[in-house]
Amino acid sequence: MEAYATDGWAALGDPTRRAIFERLVERPYAVGELAVGLPVTRPAVSQHLKVLKGAGLVVDRQAGRRRIYRGDPAGIAQLRGELEAFWTKSLAAYKVIVEQPEEGTE
Repeated sequence: MEAYATDGWAALGDPTRRAIFERLVERPYAVGELAVGLPVTRPAVSQHLKVLKGAGLVVDRQAGRRRIYRGDPAGIAQLRGELEAFWTKSLAAYKVIVEQPEEGTE
């Protein structure tokens, strides 16, 4: 597992990391809570959280002896913006192709 990912899409490329992220956008969790039901150890969950945090997709706060993680709205908004830009460009390119007259019909 890579130690640090700066790109949100690359960070979400790992299925376990994506599952953790999906849980964190629903509500905040501690590491131990996140590990329940996942096929990885608590230390592995911590490493995945480090990557997600490095990519700006999660934030954490201290709560006694535990750290509580949640999805970072700013990171999520950035992913959404990138996806919307990609979709807009794709639709514009599709429109150009569709509106071109077919050869031999002019």
